Amino acid sequence: MIKPLRGTYTVMVTAFDNAGELDLNAQAQFTEWQVQQGIHGLIPLGSTGEFLSLSAEERQAVAKCVIDTVDGRVPVLVGAGAESTDEVIKNVKMAENLGADGTMIIPPFYSTPTWDELIHHFGRIGEASTRPIMIYNNPATANVDLTPKLVSELSKLQNIDYIKESTMDVTRIRDILEFSQGRITVFGGIMGFESFVEGAEGWVAVGSNILPSKLAKLFELTVNDENYHAAREVYREILPIIRLVSGHRYVSGSKAALALIGRSVGCPRPPRLQLPDSEMPEVRRALALVGLLPESVV
Repeated sequence: MIKPLRGTYTVMVTAFDNAGELDLNAQAQFTEWQVQQGIHGLIPLGSTGEFLSLSAEERQAVAKCVIDTVDGRVPVLVGAGAESTDEVIKNVKMAENLGADGTMIIPPFYSTPTWDELIHHFGRIGEASTRPIMIYNNPATANVDLTPKLVSELSKLQNIDYIKESTMDVTRIRDILEFSQGRITVFGGIMGFESFVEGAEGWVAVGSNILPSKLAKLFELTVNDENYHAAREVYREILPIIRLVSGHRYVSGSKAALALIGRSVGCPRPPRLQLPDSEMPEVRRALALVGLLPESVV
């Protein structure tokens, strides 16, 4: 039986070299650091991992690198989203064959499928899968909104066991849990602390690319210990990083920050661009506020 997934999971950046090619050595080093820092799980090939800018061969190489480096120490969910149902199934099979513990799947992001089309889409994927699927709701980027009532219907499908809920409305977590009657486990996608308080069992976080130990600690204090006072203090400590990588800076800001703390994973791949010099003071300021840079360099 597969152990239930819970905790703070880093939706990982993808490492590139100076020529813009995959840097699997840097990817492996970054993965190892994440595990050593106590992160509860890893998700390569999400939006933060620039999956849409990678070829099928590159996606497989990144997934294999992360899975092999982790070597079973924490769960690895591989991003498997695509516009075509058949392509998603192919991605799921690839991930499972490499040893992934599950997959994370965003809805088709261009065709704006209907309710019935989404049920058919995820139903086919669930039937083709042998491991848990985390569906991913991010209507701001996917042009599709998996509402709590739709999620309740999707949770009746085979292997649709988790959802990353990435709107700013944490009351959706309450409604998903009520409507689905426990069939699906919720991970927050943006507001970690608030999501935990509403009943989320995990957090798919961007900020943990930079602060894995602190974001993992927030889950442990809130969900495991129910020590909300201590958790709130940790939350306030990490807010500068959460704010830094929100909005348009989730890739460029993460990579800029990692370079400044000595864990460079290269620049984003076009069409994304390196963070402008004009925004670098904000990166340095955020890192200084969380103790990762001395204030003298700000």
